[in-house]
Amino acid sequence: MSVALRTQLFLFLISLSSRMGLSRYIEDNEAADGLYSLLSLDQKRESEDFIFRRPLRCLDMLATDGYFTFVASQPQLACAAFIIAEPSEVISLELSDVSIDCSAGDFIKMFDGWVLKGEKFPSRQDHQLPLHQRYTDYCSSTAGTTSRSSQNVAMIFFRIHSPDSGFTLAVKKLHNPFPCNIMSQSPEGSFTMVMPYERRNCSFSIIYPVEVRLTELSLGQAKSNELSPHRQVWSGCSGSGDYVELLGGNGVDTSKMYPVADLCFSLSGLAQMRIGCDNSVVRLVSSGNYINRVSFQYRLLEQRELPKARENSLDNFCAVE
Repeated sequence: MSVALRTQLFLFLISLSSRMGLSRYIEDNEAADGLYSLLSLDQKRESEDFIFRRPLRCLDMLATDGYFTFVASQPQLACAAFIIAEPSEVISLELSDVSIDCSAGDFIKMFDGWVLKGEKFPSRQDHQLPLHQRYTDYCSSTAGTTSRSSQNVAMIFFRIHSPDSGFTLAVKKLHNPFPCNIMSQSPEGSFTMVMPYERRNCSFSIIYPVEVRLTELSLGQAKSNELSPHRQVWSGCSGSGDYVELLGGNGVDTSKMYPVADLCFSLSGLAQMRIGCDNSVVRLVSSGNYINRVSFQYRLLEQRELPKARENSLDNFCAVE
Protein backbone atom coordinates (compact mmCIF):
# COMPACT_ATOMS: atom_id res chain seq x y z
CA MET A 1 0.00 0.00 0.00
CA SER A 2 1.60 3.27 -1.09
CA VAL A 3 2.11 6.21 1.25
CA ALA A 4 -0.31 8.37 -0.79
CA LEU A 5 -3.07 5.77 -0.65
CA ARG A 6 -2.51 5.16 3.05
CA THR A 7 -2.76 8.89 3.68
CA GLN A 8 -6.07 9.04 1.81
CA LEU A 9 -7.46 6.01 3.63
CA PHE A 10 -6.32 7.23 7.03
CA LEU A 11 -7.83 10.66 6.51
CA PHE A 12 -11.08 9.01 5.44
CA LEU A 13 -11.11 6.95 8.63
CA ILE A 14 -10.40 10.02 10.75
CA SER A 15 -13.33 11.78 9.07
CA LEU A 16 -15.69 8.89 9.77
CA SER A 17 -14.34 8.30 13.27
CA SER A 18 -14.92 11.91 14.22
CA ARG A 19 -18.62 11.36 13.60
CA MET A 20 -18.65 8.43 16.07
CA GLY A 21 -16.94 10.45 18.80
CA LEU A 22 -13.47 8.91 18.85
CA SER A 23 -11.44 11.95 17.84
CA ARG A 24 -12.89 14.35 20.40
CA TYR A 25 -10.20 13.14 22.82
CA ILE A 26 -7.35 13.79 20.39
CA GLU A 27 -5.73 17.16 19.92
CA ASP A 28 -5.58 18.24 16.29
CA ASN A 29 -1.82 18.58 16.29
CA GLU A 30 -1.37 15.15 17.85
CA ALA A 31 -3.56 13.52 15.21
CA ALA A 32 -1.62 15.24 12.43
CA ASP A 33 1.72 14.38 13.98
CA GLY A 34 0.57 10.80 14.37
CA LEU A 35 -0.36 10.52 10.71
CA TYR A 36 2.96 11.73 9.39
CA SER A 37 4.87 9.80 12.03
CA LEU A 38 3.05 6.67 10.90
CA LEU A 39 3.91 7.27 7.27
CA SER A 40 7.54 8.18 7.81
CA LEU A 41 8.17 5.27 10.17
CA ASP A 42 6.60 2.81 7.78
CA GLN A 43 8.95 4.00 5.05
CA LYS A 44 11.89 2.98 7.24
CA ARG A 45 10.97 -0.69 7.02
CA GLU A 46 13.69 -2.18 4.84
CA SER A 47 13.20 -5.96 4.84
CA GLU A 48 10.93 -8.76 5.97
CA ASP A 49 13.53 -9.71 8.60
CA PHE A 50 13.25 -6.34 10.26
CA ILE A 51 11.00 -6.38 13.36
CA PHE A 52 8.90 -3.27 13.03
CA ARG A 53 8.09 -1.39 16.25
CA ARG A 54 6.51 1.97 16.94
CA PRO A 55 4.19 3.67 19.46
CA LEU A 56 0.45 3.15 19.12
CA ARG A 57 -1.71 6.28 19.17
CA CYS A 58 -5.21 6.76 20.54
CA LEU A 59 -6.61 6.92 17.01
CA ASP A 60 -4.49 4.91 14.61
CA MET A 61 -4.37 2.82 11.47
CA LEU A 62 -2.02 -0.15 11.11
CA ALA A 63 -1.14 -1.76 7.78
CA THR A 64 2.17 -3.36 8.74
CA ASP A 65 3.23 -6.42 10.72
CA GLY A 66 4.98 -5.49 13.95
CA TYR A 67 4.71 -4.48 17.58
CA PHE A 68 2.79 -1.37 18.61
CA THR A 69 3.00 -0.09 22.17
CA PHE A 70 0.55 2.27 23.82
CA VAL A 71 1.43 4.12 27.05
CA ALA A 72 -1.12 6.60 28.39
CA SER A 73 0.22 10.05 29.26
CA GLN A 74 -3.27 11.11 30.42
CA PRO A 75 -6.69 9.45 30.64
CA GLN A 76 -7.67 8.13 27.20
CA LEU A 77 -11.34 7.23 27.28
CA ALA A 78 -12.23 6.45 23.64
CA CYS A 79 -9.42 5.04 21.54
CA ALA A 80 -9.39 2.76 18.51
CA ALA A 81 -6.93 1.35 15.99
CA PHE A 82 -8.00 0.13 12.55
CA ILE A 83 -5.91 -2.74 11.15
CA ILE A 84 -5.92 -3.60 7.44
CA ALA A 85 -4.09 -6.24 5.41
CA GLU A 86 -3.97 -7.29 1.77
CA PRO A 87 -7.20 -8.80 0.36
CA SER A 88 -5.75 -12.35 0.49
CA GLU A 89 -4.70 -12.06 4.16
CA VAL A 90 -6.28 -12.33 7.59
CA ILE A 91 -4.93 -10.70 10.75
CA SER A 92 -3.63 -12.19 13.97
CA LEU A 93 -3.60 -9.92 17.05
CA GLU A 94 -1.89 -10.63 20.36
CA LEU A 95 -1.67 -8.51 23.52
CA SER A 96 1.32 -8.50 25.84
CA ASP A 97 2.78 -6.38 28.66
CA VAL A 98 -0.74 -5.32 29.62
CA SER A 99 -0.96 -3.00 32.63
CA ILE A 100 -4.54 -1.75 32.93
CA ASP A 101 -7.08 -1.73 35.77
CA CYS A 102 -10.23 -3.50 34.60
CA SER A 103 -11.95 -2.87 37.95
CA ALA A 104 -11.53 0.89 37.44
CA GLY A 105 -13.23 0.83 34.03
CA ASP A 106 -10.23 0.24 31.79
CA PHE A 107 -10.75 -2.16 28.90
CA ILE A 108 -9.18 -3.54 25.73
CA LYS A 109 -11.43 -5.18 23.15
CA MET A 110 -10.45 -6.69 19.82
CA PHE A 111 -13.08 -6.89 17.07
CA ASP A 112 -13.28 -9.18 14.05
CA GLY A 113 -13.98 -6.49 11.43
CA TRP A 114 -14.42 -2.72 11.51
CA VAL A 115 -16.94 -0.45 13.24
CA LEU A 116 -17.57 2.98 11.71
CA LYS A 117 -20.41 5.35 12.57
CA GLY A 118 -22.00 2.54 14.57
CA GLU A 119 -22.07 0.26 11.51
CA LYS A 120 -20.12 -2.98 11.26
CA PHE A 121 -18.16 -4.52 8.42
CA PRO A 122 -18.75 -7.30 7.61
CA SER A 123 -22.46 -7.01 8.39
CA ARG A 124 -24.32 -9.57 10.51
CA GLN A 125 -25.69 -11.15 7.31
CA ASP A 126 -22.24 -11.58 5.77
CA HIS A 127 -20.21 -12.77 8.76
CA GLN A 128 -20.12 -16.43 9.79
CA LEU A 129 -19.92 -15.68 13.52
CA PRO A 130 -22.64 -14.15 15.72
CA LEU A 131 -21.83 -10.62 16.80
CA HIS A 132 -20.90 -11.45 20.41
CA GLN A 133 -18.28 -13.96 19.22
CA ARG A 134 -16.57 -11.32 17.11
CA TYR A 135 -15.45 -9.41 20.23
CA THR A 136 -12.49 -10.54 22.34
CA ASP A 137 -12.52 -8.73 25.69
CA TYR A 138 -9.25 -8.75 27.62
CA CYS A 139 -10.99 -8.01 30.91
CA SER A 140 -13.69 -10.68 30.74
CA SER A 141 -12.20 -13.58 28.80
CA THR A 142 -9.55 -16.12 29.76
CA ALA A 143 -8.49 -16.10 26.11
CA GLY A 144 -8.59 -12.33 25.86
CA THR A 145 -5.00 -11.84 24.74
CA THR A 146 -5.31 -13.21 21.19
CA SER A 147 -7.70 -12.71 18.30
CA ARG A 148 -7.78 -13.71 14.63
CA SER A 149 -9.84 -11.97 12.00
CA SER A 150 -12.02 -13.67 9.40
CA GLN A 151 -11.09 -11.12 6.71
CA ASN A 152 -8.45 -8.51 5.91
CA VAL A 153 -9.61 -5.97 8.52
CA ALA A 154 -9.71 -6.00 12.31
CA MET A 155 -9.97 -3.41 15.06
CA ILE A 156 -9.02 -2.77 18.67
CA PHE A 157 -10.88 -0.50 21.13
CA PHE A 158 -9.39 0.58 24.45
CA ARG A 159 -10.00 2.86 27.41
CA ILE A 160 -7.28 3.65 29.95
CA HIS A 161 -7.65 6.00 32.90
CA SER A 162 -4.25 6.01 34.62
CA PRO A 163 -1.07 7.57 33.20
CA ASP A 164 1.76 5.13 32.41
CA SER A 165 -0.71 2.26 31.93
CA GLY A 166 -0.78 0.53 28.58
CA PHE A 167 -0.08 -2.55 26.49
CA THR A 168 1.73 -3.88 23.42
CA LEU A 169 -0.16 -5.15 20.39
CA ALA A 170 1.49 -7.65 18.04
CA VAL A 171 0.08 -7.65 14.49
CA LYS A 172 0.78 -10.53 12.13
CA LYS A 173 -0.75 -11.19 8.71
CA LEU A 174 -1.58 -14.72 7.54
CA HIS A 175 -2.47 -16.09 4.10
CA ASN A 176 -6.15 -16.66 3.34
CA PRO A 177 -6.75 -19.10 0.42
CA PHE A 178 -10.40 -18.06 -0.08
CA PRO A 179 -10.72 -14.34 0.70
CA CYS A 180 -14.21 -13.22 1.63
CA ASN A 181 -15.51 -9.87 2.89
CA ILE A 182 -12.65 -7.64 1.81
CA MET A 183 -12.04 -3.94 2.46
CA SER A 184 -10.00 -2.57 -0.44
CA GLN A 185 -6.93 -0.50 0.35
CA SER A 186 -7.01 1.15 -3.06
CA PRO A 187 -9.58 3.08 -5.13
CA GLU A 188 -8.60 1.13 -8.24
CA GLY A 189 -7.64 -2.43 -9.09
CA SER A 190 -9.11 -5.82 -9.93
CA PHE A 191 -10.16 -8.87 -7.96
CA THR A 192 -11.76 -12.31 -8.24
CA MET A 193 -14.02 -13.74 -5.54
CA VAL A 194 -14.56 -17.51 -5.49
CA MET A 195 -17.00 -19.35 -3.23
CA PRO A 196 -16.71 -23.16 -3.54
CA TYR A 197 -19.76 -25.09 -2.31
CA GLU A 198 -20.31 -22.94 0.77
CA ARG A 199 -23.47 -21.13 1.83
CA ARG A 200 -21.97 -17.71 2.44
CA ASN A 201 -22.15 -14.08 1.35
CA CYS A 202 -18.92 -12.31 0.39
CA SER A 203 -18.57 -8.56 -0.05
CA PHE A 204 -15.75 -6.57 -1.64
CA SER A 205 -15.99 -3.05 -0.21
CA ILE A 206 -14.34 -0.02 -1.83
CA ILE A 207 -14.64 3.12 0.30
CA TYR A 208 -14.58 5.44 -2.70
CA PRO A 209 -17.00 6.36 -5.50
CA VAL A 210 -15.97 4.06 -8.35
CA GLU A 211 -16.86 2.56 -11.69
CA VAL A 212 -17.16 -1.22 -11.40
CA ARG A 213 -16.71 -3.44 -14.45
CA LEU A 214 -17.73 -7.07 -14.12
CA THR A 215 -15.54 -9.03 -16.53
CA GLU A 216 -16.59 -12.58 -15.69
CA LEU A 217 -19.39 -14.15 -13.70
CA SER A 218 -19.90 -17.88 -13.22
CA LEU A 219 -22.95 -18.94 -11.21
CA GLY A 220 -24.63 -22.24 -10.59
CA GLN A 221 -28.02 -21.13 -11.86
CA ALA A 222 -29.36 -18.87 -14.58
CA LYS A 223 -32.51 -17.05 -13.53
CA SER A 224 -32.44 -13.96 -15.70
CA ASN A 225 -30.85 -12.57 -18.84
CA GLU A 226 -30.26 -8.90 -18.23
CA LEU A 227 -28.57 -6.43 -15.94
CA SER A 228 -31.12 -4.76 -13.66
CA PRO A 229 -29.87 -1.29 -12.65
CA HIS A 230 -31.34 1.16 -10.16
CA ARG A 231 -34.11 -0.95 -8.61
CA GLN A 232 -34.91 -0.53 -4.97
CA VAL A 233 -36.94 -3.75 -4.65
CA TRP A 234 -36.13 -6.92 -6.59
CA SER A 235 -38.26 -9.94 -7.32
CA GLY A 236 -35.83 -11.97 -9.42
CA CYS A 237 -32.23 -12.42 -8.39
CA SER A 238 -32.72 -12.14 -4.65
CA GLY A 239 -34.70 -15.37 -4.70
CA SER A 240 -32.33 -17.31 -6.93
CA GLY A 241 -29.89 -18.27 -4.16
CA ASP A 242 -26.80 -17.51 -6.27
CA TYR A 243 -26.27 -14.00 -7.58
CA VAL A 244 -24.10 -10.86 -7.52
CA GLU A 245 -25.33 -7.47 -6.45
CA LEU A 246 -23.76 -4.03 -6.65
CA LEU A 247 -24.46 -1.78 -3.67
CA GLY A 248 -23.80 1.85 -2.83
CA GLY A 249 -24.00 3.84 0.38
CA ASN A 250 -22.22 6.15 2.78
CA GLY A 251 -21.69 3.58 5.57
CA VAL A 252 -20.01 0.16 5.79
CA ASP A 253 -22.95 -2.14 6.66
CA THR A 254 -24.01 -3.81 3.40
CA SER A 255 -27.48 -4.57 4.79
CA LYS A 256 -28.12 -0.80 5.00
CA MET A 257 -26.83 0.08 1.52
CA TYR A 258 -28.80 0.83 -1.64
CA PRO A 259 -29.10 -1.76 -4.46
CA VAL A 260 -27.63 -0.49 -7.71
CA ALA A 261 -27.80 -3.65 -9.85
CA ASP A 262 -28.16 -7.42 -9.53
CA LEU A 263 -27.10 -10.27 -11.79
CA CYS A 264 -28.07 -13.91 -11.53
CA PHE A 265 -26.79 -15.27 -14.82
CA SER A 266 -23.32 -16.25 -15.99
CA LEU A 267 -21.53 -13.87 -18.33
CA SER A 268 -18.17 -13.60 -20.01
CA GLY A 269 -18.64 -10.14 -21.47
CA LEU A 270 -18.57 -6.74 -19.82
CA ALA A 271 -21.12 -5.18 -17.50
CA GLN A 272 -20.29 -1.88 -15.84
CA MET A 273 -21.87 0.55 -13.40
CA ARG A 274 -20.84 3.85 -11.80
CA ILE A 275 -21.53 4.17 -8.07
CA GLY A 276 -21.17 7.74 -6.79
CA CYS A 277 -21.12 6.83 -3.08
CA ASP A 278 -18.58 6.92 -0.26
CA ASN A 279 -18.70 3.12 -0.29
CA SER A 280 -19.16 0.86 -3.33
CA VAL A 281 -19.64 -2.89 -2.88
CA VAL A 282 -19.58 -6.01 -5.05
CA ARG A 283 -21.44 -8.72 -3.09
CA LEU A 284 -21.49 -12.41 -4.04
CA VAL A 285 -24.37 -14.42 -2.56
CA SER A 286 -23.95 -18.22 -2.66
CA SER A 287 -26.39 -21.01 -1.83
CA GLY A 288 -23.60 -23.53 -1.19
CA ASN A 289 -24.68 -25.81 -4.03
CA TYR A 290 -22.18 -24.58 -6.62
CA ILE A 291 -18.78 -23.04 -7.22
CA ASN A 292 -19.51 -19.35 -7.81
CA ARG A 293 -16.97 -16.91 -9.20
CA VAL A 294 -16.99 -13.21 -10.05
CA SER A 295 -14.14 -11.16 -11.53
CA PHE A 296 -14.24 -7.38 -11.70
CA GLN A 297 -12.21 -4.22 -12.16
CA TYR A 298 -12.76 -0.88 -10.44
CA ARG A 299 -11.46 2.66 -10.75
CA LEU A 300 -11.98 5.93 -8.89
CA LEU A 301 -14.53 8.28 -10.43
CA GLU A 302 -13.26 11.73 -11.25
CA GLN A 303 -15.17 14.72 -9.89
CA ARG A 304 -16.69 15.47 -13.29
CA GLU A 305 -18.02 11.88 -13.49
CA LEU A 306 -19.96 12.02 -10.24
CA PRO A 307 -23.72 12.11 -10.90
CA LYS A 308 -25.66 15.27 -10.22
CA ALA A 309 -28.49 15.08 -7.71
CA ARG A 310 -32.06 15.16 -8.97
CA GLU A 311 -35.05 15.67 -6.72
CA ASN A 312 -37.26 12.65 -6.00
CA SER A 313 -34.93 10.35 -7.91
CA LEU A 314 -33.59 7.00 -6.73
CA ASP A 315 -31.15 6.93 -9.63
CA ASN A 316 -28.62 9.10 -7.83
CA PHE A 317 -29.08 8.28 -4.16
CA CYS A 318 -25.40 8.99 -3.43
CA ALA A 319 -24.99 11.90 -5.84
CA VAL A 320 -22.58 14.66 -4.87
CA GLU A 321 -22.94 18.21 -6.15
